[in-house]
Amino acid sequence: MAVSQLPGQPSAVWTVKKNVSDEFDAYIVVSFTNATLVLSIGETVEEVNDSGFLDTTPSLAVSLIGDDSLMQVHPNGIRHIREDGRINEWRTPGKRSIVKVGYNRLQVVIALSGGELIYFEADMTGQLMEVEKHEMSGDVACLDIAPVPEGRQRSRFLAVGSYDNTVRILSLDPDDCLQILSVQSVSSAPESLLFLEVQASIGGDDGADHPASLFLNSGLQNGVLFRTVVDMVTGQLSDSRSRFLGLKPPKLFAISVRGRSAMLCLSSRPWLGYIHRGHFHLTPLSYETLEFAAPFSSDQCAEGVVSVAGDALRIFMFDRLGETFNETMVPLRYTPRKFVVHPKKKLLVIVESDQGAFTAEEREAARKESFQAGGAGENGNGSADQMENGGDDEDKEDPLCDEQYGYPKAESEKWVSCIRVVDPKTADTTCLLELQENEAAYSVCTVNFHDKEYGTLLAVGTVKGMQFWPKKRLVAGFIHIYRFVEEGRKLELLHKTQVEGVPLALCQFQGRLLAGIGPVLRLYDLGKKRLLRKCENKLFPNTIISIQTYRDRIYVGDIQESFHYCKYRRDENQLYIFADDLQIRWRMVGTMSSMVIPKPSQRSGSLASELLTLRQLIQLVYWNFQDNEAAYSVCTVNFHDKEYGTLLAVGTVKGMQFWPKKSLVAGFIHIYRFVEEGRKIELLHKTQVEGVPLALCQFQGRLLAGIGPVLRLYDLGKKRRLRQYAHEAGPQEYPPLLWERPYGLQIFLFSSQDGDLCEQFPTLPIDLQRKIADELDRTPAEILKKLEDARNKII
Repeated sequence: MAVSQLPGQPSAVWTVKKNVSDEFDAYIVVSFTNATLVLSIGETVEEVNDSGFLDTTPSLAVSLIGDDSLMQVHPNGIRHIREDGRINEWRTPGKRSIVKVGYNRLQVVIALSGGELIYFEADMTGQLMEVEKHEMSGDVACLDIAPVPEGRQRSRFLAVGSYDNTVRILSLDPDDCLQILSVQSVSSAPESLLFLEVQASIGGDDGADHPASLFLNSGLQNGVLFRTVVDMVTGQLSDSRSRFLGLKPPKLFAISVRGRSAMLCLSSRPWLGYIHRGHFHLTPLSYETLEFAAPFSSDQCAEGVVSVAGDALRIFMFDRLGETFNETMVPLRYTPRKFVVHPKKKLLVIVESDQGAFTAEEREAARKESFQAGGAGENGNGSADQMENGGDDEDKEDPLCDEQYGYPKAESEKWVSCIRVVDPKTADTTCLLELQENEAAYSVCTVNFHDKEYGTLLAVGTVKGMQFWPKKRLVAGFIHIYRFVEEGRKLELLHKTQVEGVPLALCQFQGRLLAGIGPVLRLYDLGKKRLLRKCENKLFPNTIISIQTYRDRIYVGDIQESFHYCKYRRDENQLYIFADDLQIRWRMVGTMSSMVIPKPSQRSGSLASELLTLRQLIQLVYWNFQDNEAAYSVCTVNFHDKEYGTLLAVGTVKGMQFWPKKSLVAGFIHIYRFVEEGRKIELLHKTQVEGVPLALCQFQGRLLAGIGPVLRLYDLGKKRRLRQYAHEAGPQEYPPLLWERPYGLQIFLFSSQDGDLCEQFPTLPIDLQRKIADELDRTPAEILKKLEDARNKII
């Protein structure tokens, strides 16, 4: 919102109100190495000299104390400023100085050099009174006092961080004041402490109907944020969680987000911990590195943050809460169709096209003509350069802005298209090529042709004169080949090759270019004036809309009949189809997952991880199947508390028949163990199930099986399963998010996890959470911690 340069490099900043009933902050207090600067908050931010704060010394803390008094803690004492202007000064004994301070609205604890703690309280008259002293075993690294509970006169808990890698909870009750309640060891010396009261994590959307939990957050010097739950009665610490935030020790600050307590963590990058839809989120911010921060509230910004970075004072606020990723919008000329990332320069190449539209130059010429005809001259019209980025804020003054009133329509046979190169770091367009002669771009990919000197090239599939009604027809299709120049920021056309259909899919394959042209899969090599056709396959049923490759495999997506699996025989120069999808389905988009599973092998007394392809695995176990059985799923599993180690689970079906009526005799789950250093397998037993086991995976030391519409959890017994947990995938009170009508478990890869389904656990009622946790022999807190760890590994 605002950035202001300061006369020096500040070390800290605070905001403070004059009275507890005030809605907005009155002062911004900035501390330097040898002075303190006080700024008043109003229509403008101005320096004040009569605030009562001592400006000839650095400040350690500034706060509202009591209902209407201000407090300034500096290295030599505590300055108490009353509402009527009276000032009370408390000086440190001898030559000792204050090194750390913890405070809330009614309590203050200071740490002197040498490790002595002195505790102060505000009495009923607002006077700051010394209550107790306590000598620690060493210097204090950081302090914090828990917020005062509603209706109470004081908070009970004080957190003290020491350089011996421990965090202690001390009592502030008059009966056992400054006595140690609990001790927590941490991996590094704590840099900052913050008590945060969280009212969420279970049930409801906002958690308002649940009691609050008190968390102690510790920013450690190794860059880790350590969070632990504080028992509200005993002060004991439990349920610890940690997350690495950056290379700098995190500094923690209490702020307010949507009227609720939140936490700002400043490390190599800033992080925000807040409540959203019932549970706690810790999200990185897309902002520069900050040194110190404080909450900020004014009539122009109700919930903001004031911070210092370098010699600048910055005021900002949060938006788009709840979003995991930061978004930056890049305006485009036409509708984006496909994009690809340059593998080395990491630039985006986007192809855009629209039907029944005019080019940017034609629209600009028509606009100028209309202004001249109307007597407006050149005023108000935008230039072609302004339209290069699709028309941005500079066009807002245009009374005939296309973005406001819509683009003019042309005849349906007319197409406009362009190729755009975008730098994602700056969101700038580095190159924009407008396609001519009524061409429209539909596909794009990068390709490296072997034995060619051009390096990475760009292939773009276009069509000329495309018409859908009354009959689908086209003039011709083309494949353009461009090379990158000027460090990949510009494009230069090498040549274009005419084809007989629409090239809807392009993909690099073994130093050549694969193209899907209608129902034809064709392999091209690079020539001097055009692409050279090497081989093709015309056996695809409809229209190829996607091509993906993995090693020697080719996955071809048909618009109507799902995926086909192909291979290329180099010795015969032939593309052939070796498999297709059993289920005929229309498809729009798809992606490829890794086709590998871990294979155990014993080498030199340690377990080495190798990779075994699914095809090799099926060949490995194929001859063990008898009685008309066929394998449908496979995974490896380690059952907890079992001596077998890594086992192999294979789901099979016996007597499967699809026509004239779908039927089967029985389904089975085979359990094998690896022998001879993992080179062979031996059947332990097989369990009959009542359907087709289409999906298997390991979960919590057990085997999770998807059998038709039922999800079952198996444990390993001597003969058969010992326990199972079934969940019918029919209409439920809390249905899955991935599909609206779950006729069956749509899990096609054994290593995949339904993250959306797992994320529903914190929103369930506490009784249902406990029921699910009991089935898994866990507590709800353990499951929540496991889910948080899994989320942190990805995001």
